[in-house]
Amino acid sequence: MGWRSGFAAATAFVVVLAAAVASHAQGAAQSAAAPNGEALFNTRCKACHDPAQGRAPARNALAVLPPGQIVEVLTSGVMAPMAAGLSADEKQAIATYLTAAPAAGPDAHPAPVAAASRRGPALPANVGVDPLCQTAPPPIRESGSDWGSVGLDAGSRRFQPHPGLTKAEVPRLKLKWAFSMPGGAMPTVMGDWLFTTNRNGKFYALDAKAGCVRWVTEGVGSRTTPMIVKTPISPSGWATFVGERNRTVRAFDAQTGKEIWRSAPLEANPVAGITGTPVVSGGQLFVPMSSGEEGAAMQASYPCCSFRGSLSGLDLKTGQVQWKTYVIAEPLHPTTKTPAGVQLQGPAGAAIWSAPTVDAKRGLVYVATGDSYTDAPTKGDDAIVALEMATGKIRWSHQVTERDNFVMGCNEAQRRANCPTPVGPDYDFGASPILFRLPSGKEVLLSGQKSGTVYGMDPASGRLIWSAKVGSGSALGGIEWGMAADDKRLYVANADLVLLFDEALKAQGKGPLEGEPAGPARPGLSALDPATGKLLWTTPAPEAACHYAGDQSRSPVPGLCIRAQSAAPSVIPGVVFSGTLDGWFRAYDAATGQILWASSTTAQTYDTLNQVKAQPGGSIDGLGAAVANGMVYVMSGFNGASRTGGNGVNVLLAYSVDGR
Repeated sequence: MGWRSGFAAATAFVVVLAAAVASHAQGAAQSAAAPNGEALFNTRCKACHDPAQGRAPARNALAVLPPGQIVEVLTSGVMAPMAAGLSADEKQAIATYLTAAPAAGPDAHPAPVAAASRRGPALPANVGVDPLCQTAPPPIRESGSDWGSVGLDAGSRRFQPHPGLTKAEVPRLKLKWAFSMPGGAMPTVMGDWLFTTNRNGKFYALDAKAGCVRWVTEGVGSRTTPMIVKTPISPSGWATFVGERNRTVRAFDAQTGKEIWRSAPLEANPVAGITGTPVVSGGQLFVPMSSGEEGAAMQASYPCCSFRGSLSGLDLKTGQVQWKTYVIAEPLHPTTKTPAGVQLQGPAGAAIWSAPTVDAKRGLVYVATGDSYTDAPTKGDDAIVALEMATGKIRWSHQVTERDNFVMGCNEAQRRANCPTPVGPDYDFGASPILFRLPSGKEVLLSGQKSGTVYGMDPASGRLIWSAKVGSGSALGGIEWGMAADDKRLYVANADLVLLFDEALKAQGKGPLEGEPAGPARPGLSALDPATGKLLWTTPAPEAACHYAGDQSRSPVPGLCIRAQSAAPSVIPGVVFSGTLDGWFRAYDAATGQILWASSTTAQTYDTLNQVKAQPGGSIDGLGAAVANGMVYVMSGFNGASRTGGNGVNVLLAYSVDGR
């Protein structure tokens, strides 16, 4: 996904790091003395990270990461090919220096820690101590006001019809509690239980009202939103499923955190990963596959490219693969060689960054695909694809942008060995399609692209019904992470982030980042008629003050408040919740777009439940808010691909009426 690279940004911090240190392994051998992490960083990494270049995160962004994560990704994760030849001591030395803490290998997947047993092991100093609940957890029970998956319903509408609070009460929302964690994902809620994964490898079940920890399972390397399902495969009758960075899926008993099963790796390509949430329907689990190969291809020695996005159907009881379908149907074949003699190949790409959408009536599951990585032609990228649930057979595929061939580090001024010709605009899909039922009873499949274009398609055939433009579009959106819909309207958040950067550069008398801008920046929230695409209202993102206390910005003007609206919105009757990269979280009147309530998550710091003092807020990005049982939950400080306003360590904020 180019600049954005979807939720693979959870591991994208090592793209440039691995590229730099890999060259060290190809040079002279290290002396018998222990490797010097600072020397390795200064000679092999500093040029890209201090100050940060391109998509590389800044040095202080790396400092907040667990050292084991750096070691893991360099050893067996998406950047293992780039770190080939590095010794274990060298990897650990780099990790130790970057994090200023003892490095360790990947967690050994210990058993969950129950609230009644003991406090968990200490987290890194800036993450705090788990506040374990002091009473035995109650059984999980549905409340009728739950948010059990990333899209809430099978159609991925992100609409909570029974939120437990009214439109009139929304202006009275106040912070109830805060919980700090590195790289936290959007939570899910079932009854009075809340579930969330994070980049530190801790999978939490919290008391949704109080925020204390009911159980924590360590070594779960995931950034997907846990789906909570009532099913007999779990001893308690409730199971949760997460996709891991290492391309496996794990099922847990949601009541206890104990593992039920773990799948085999679903993809052999080492740069692949799971960023879209696995989705359950009936006795199946549908798992999308994404990739960090766009970043790996920055290296001239990398044989670009071989990854192909796929969807796998797993047996819910066992985790066994029933079928796996690549969305690029054309065969992989050698293409040209680089000037250095490296054999290139293709077609490749079409990562699936978001959760699938299920259409049980038609027996279909829909996915939205990313861009192509090579010049080899394919119809699988930048497409909406319908697959048969039972067999994985592609029923139809509708490509909306041809030859969107893109890898990172390629632009008019810089031509790397693996750059396609010409370089595409990086206008892939990062948002789940929405299946919407019209008042007539007919259905329309809605999708939003980083070009700023929304599409309405026939879910049975893929035929285009309408398209509408809500933004100018850029490599970081346009429509970045999602849309939402109630029973009347489609709500679309638009970022136009690169164009906002261009505005800041122009004010300084500098040129644009990516050649001639596609148009003026139009960040904001819009409502469309799902039947026709007609614009009903639009509310521009306000220019507002922010305080990026933990900014890891890759903005050309670091610290500048960026009002891009890229997070997925969430809806309750009469109200749309939507956040912006400048850390503002707002509630909009669903009928008019009027702002009903606004909270700056960067205007204060937070003394969190897990004993972190003065935790800063930051950007709101990714998969937006969950609303359940009178509470609204949102992550602030997300350190996404934009690196704008991210803290490295997020803070999960829980709002309720009057803070009760």
